Amino acid sequence: MSGHDRLHLARRLDTAQRDRSPIPGSAGTHPLGIDDAYAVQDALVGLRQARGERLTGLKLGFTSKAKMAQMGVSEIIVGRLTDAMRIGDGAELDLSHFIHPRAEPEVAFRLSGHVDPDDPSTDLACCVDAVAPAIEVIDSRYQDFRFTVGDVVADNTSAAGYAVGTWRPLSDVANKAVRLRTPHREVAGSTAAILGAPLAALHALLGICRRRHIPLAPGQIVLAGAATAALPLTAGVTACHIAGLGTVTLKGR
Repeated sequence: MSGHDRLHLARRLDTAQRDRSPIPGSAGTHPLGIDDAYAVQDALVGLRQARGERLTGLKLGFTSKAKMAQMGVSEIIVGRLTDAMRIGDGAELDLSHFIHPRAEPEVAFRLSGHVDPDDPSTDLACCVDAVAPAIEVIDSRYQDFRFTVGDVVADNTSAAGYAVGTWRPLSDVANKAVRLRTPHREVAGSTAAILGAPLAALHALLGICRRRHIPLAPGQIVLAGAATAALPLTAGVTACHIAGLGTVTLKGR
């Protein structure tokens, strides 16, 4: 894929997000390769930054072994978060700004110091000072939420919004009970669904950042991946509770 083609796809995805007009994925045509996909993601995020958005962190995808198997991949995928995606804990969210939004319960980590992904001695867990419950809003820009691995990476891993609860000092968050509740449904799970333990996701993230030249900075947050299946986001209160961490909510309207 040429640089022109990558930018063209980035602009199509950007327009799809802004106009809430989904586009077809590449399944059944020529699936997008992972290297091209991350290049498209870079261009897509660059378009958002050119409009004044600031990077606030990273989000991980495919951190469930079942999801990896379903998509035929062996490693996580990474997307970028910006300040335009931030939702206050308990804040209202205008659902008309999205195509087909879904909510996922997440563990959020906050980076406290400088991180050099190229330094082989770097331990990303040692660069984290706080942890919190979070809700990620995902909203694929592809029709019917259907996409290949390359498609979703190019689409910034469906990143659309995030709400973070109260930050607490970093503690062991392995195998903590998780509950996601919307006005119409509820699902329960465990943080063990995130690569066995959320801290394992940090180690996997460092490798991806090293290979993909994705920078990490103090103050950024990391969403470690979904602890349960996603639920459709509807009008009313959506809440994520993680044992030992607390609850975070948002209100769709």
